[in-house]
Amino acid sequence: MRRREQEPSTPSIEQAFAKIKHWMRQAQKRTVEDTWRHIGHLVETIEAAECNNYFENAGYASVKM
Repeated sequence: MRRREQEPSTPSIEQAFAKIKHWMRQAQKRTVEDTWRHIGHLVETIEAAECNNYFENAGYASVKM
């Protein structure tokens, strides 16, 4: 079954999650408290321009003329 062209192939949130998961594996936090603290720090490091790129890459960006 083929997807319609307007449907993005990869949800943009999945790209951000993949990046955060990668950073979490590198950090190797061992307690729940340290893990949550580190996740909060990582989320703050993703800038608005990067999020915009995720949406454009996923096909959600509007067409500029």
